[in-house]
Amino acid sequence: MGKFPEADARIAQVNVCRKCKTRNTRGVEKCRKCGSAYLRPKRREIRAKK
Repeated sequence: MGKFPEADARIAQVNVCRKCKTRNTRGVEKCRKCGSAYLRPKRREIRAKK
């Protein structure tokens, strides 16, 4: 995680469209860009590159 837990909590409160990979605010029904209803929550942990 990052230096600031407040920022990490704010960044993690988004949904990601599975169709166009756009970030959307939490609680929306459809994607703001493509209109798809196929959304997922953003991953909580930040994985390190190998």
